[in-house]
Formats: sequence, C-alpha cells, structure tokens
Amino acid sequence: MNLYDYALPSTGESFTPLLENEKVRILRIVSSDTPDETLYDQEEDEWVVLLEGSATLEMEGRRIRLQRGDTLFIPAHTLHRVLRTETGTLWIAVHIG
Repeated sequence: MNLYDYALPSTGESFTPLLENEKVRILRIVSSDTPDETLYDQEEDEWVVLLEGSATLEMEGRRIRLQRGDTLFIPAHTLHRVLRTETGTLWIAVHIG
C-alpha cells in the first residue's frame, strides 16, 4: 500500500486501517474541506501526525492549529473534535489501547 494513493472524500474524512492488533491501531485519514464535527471520547490514547495540509481541532475547549509535520498526543477520554480541514489533509493516527 502507498500512503499517497487515495481518493479525496467529498465530505468528512475517510479512514483506512494500516495495521491493527490487540494493542495498537494505525489509520490513514484523508480529510475533505467539510469536516465531520463529531465530538470524540475515545477509550484509547491517540497520537496523530499531519503529513499534508492543515487542520484546526478543539480539545477540551481550546483550539489547536496543526499544519504539515505537526504531531499531537490525545490522551484517552480527552474530548476533541475537528473544526476545520483543508481538502486533502493527510493524517496518520496511532491508537494505543
């Protein structure tokens, strides 16, 4: 699989599992310019890296702007949502359970 071989979603994000086992789940996420503003409260820790594009997240009431190369650690049960993304924003998300 090539990380850069994907179709752009028309809305929200597309999620592609890259690796999954009982302790870790690694996803490729591709964003449109119309994010799904779901408020997440996840059971596991999550580490994300933006490979392309930019995004603004809300995490526990504060806004965090991310651009190409930025990383973010989101501890389990930390409320967060995606507020803004640029078309083609490419993420890698590592969920650690």
